[in-house]
Amino acid sequence: MAYYDTIQLVKGDTLPELNLTLRDSNTAAAGKTLDADDVSTWAPIDLTGATVRLKFKALGSDTLKATITMAAHAPYTDGKAFMQWPAGTLDTAGTFTGEVEVTYSGGGVQTVFDQLKFKVRGDY
Repeated sequence: MAYYDTIQLVKGDTLPELNLTLRDSNTAAAGKTLDADDVSTWAPIDLTGATVRLKFKALGSDTLKATITMAAHAPYTDGKAFMQWPAGTLDTAGTFTGEVEVTYSGGGVQTVFDQLKFKVRGDY
């Protein structure tokens, strides 16, 4: 399984805000030539009317710890979504994974193939 760079957090926190830009690796961004190895050349996904969720679980677990709805930034065609950590979500130190899922207004569901990885350390 492929992961993005590990995001480091501290147990009990509700920040920092997580900001993502969702992009289509099969479509070139405006004014760019598509390069499969260069994410900056990929077109942003249009999130107009879509719901973006982060599914969060402990590494190796089959049980979801949380499903967090993200908010899309306007203009929604820029593929930008963000979330803050709900209280209690980061209540355990350890390594966690996150899967980003987009549900479009027409009912279609698209899941980002690569996962996010989180390292939560204990607090003082």
